[in-house]
Amino acid sequence: MAFDRIQLADFRNHRATRLDGSARFNLLVGANGAGKTNVLEALSLFTPGRGLRRAQLAEMTRDDAAGFAIGADLVSGVTPVRLGTAVQADAPAQKPARRIVQASGAPLPAARLAEWLSVAWLTPAMDRLFTDSASGRRRFLDRMVLAIRPEHATHSGRYEKALRERNRLLSADRAPDPSWLEALEREMAEAGAAIAANRAAVVGELSARLAVLPDAPFARPEIAVDPASPADADALADKWRQSRGAERGAGRTLSGPHRDDLAVVMSGTGRPASDCSTGEQKALLIAITLAHATLAKDHGADGGRPLVLLLDEVAAHLDPVRRAALFERLDASGAQVWMTGTELALFGGLEGGAAVWRVADGVAEKA
Repeated sequence: MAFDRIQLADFRNHRATRLDGSARFNLLVGANGAGKTNVLEALSLFTPGRGLRRAQLAEMTRDDAAGFAIGADLVSGVTPVRLGTAVQADAPAQKPARRIVQASGAPLPAARLAEWLSVAWLTPAMDRLFTDSASGRRRFLDRMVLAIRPEHATHSGRYEKALRERNRLLSADRAPDPSWLEALEREMAEAGAAIAANRAAVVGELSARLAVLPDAPFARPEIAVDPASPADADALADKWRQSRGAERGAGRTLSGPHRDDLAVVMSGTGRPASDCSTGEQKALLIAITLAHATLAKDHGADGGRPLVLLLDEVAAHLDPVRRAALFERLDASGAQVWMTGTELALFGGLEGGAAVWRVADGVAEKA
């Protein structure tokens, strides 16, 4: 068990939704546009970052509301912890202010949410992961790393803050102070080396899991960080020091962990995922997600962090054999699973032990 007693107030099309009595498998069933994915998005906000749609706060707030609030019991031990996240209007401008996070009523930095639980998701938009930009693949990789190593959020925050400041100096009209650049590069290097080390470690562990998977019914991927920044702070700092001239001309930092990429190929053929068919790409993505779930389960057992999987329309385009295999592996993962679908028939075999909600017009009713 992970989430229970979930409440959404003025979030997207949900004015006041409550979901009680969750289970290992939780099914949100309804027509397109009913608000199923909005529930998944709300749960994804209990992670560092902007959630599964990467939306702005104003987009998540109901049109006639000043802000939104989401609450959920996190059941990972004897005593549940009440997690909450909310946005209130910043009067008098009436614009959403910075999102706040709480744990049992006490303020909690969003970066520390990863210490409480691991959350991963698959959405239809991610079907283009292997053909879209490297930035999307980096985010996907970093979410997987975060589920295993919660401190990754802190390292990423330090790195991005220093990177923004260095880029600001590089793009300024006046030549930047070398001593200030040196300090920023050292900060970037220390955080960047930790980021690179975390990525390499998790990709190594995940590769070992993927290597023993059968080739069917899901394609078996091979993964690597390529290009990969060195997990060496001195090497990173030295590279940036030597490239100041070129990067001053470009007005930005051209190398480092923010430029790394996740490379995926199909095992046996060596064919890049970007060259595979749409069906093969989806199968590769599902295989990575399922293998990562087993890895997160093992790591979470040490720290008591539950694992939650948010799967949006993931069963819709799978044949019965692959759907059955998906449900079997999800059950073995030990994760709490939230899935959406337009009809209950997609989840044949799960109905008996699953919690089911019918969703329509931003209202969820338990079946």
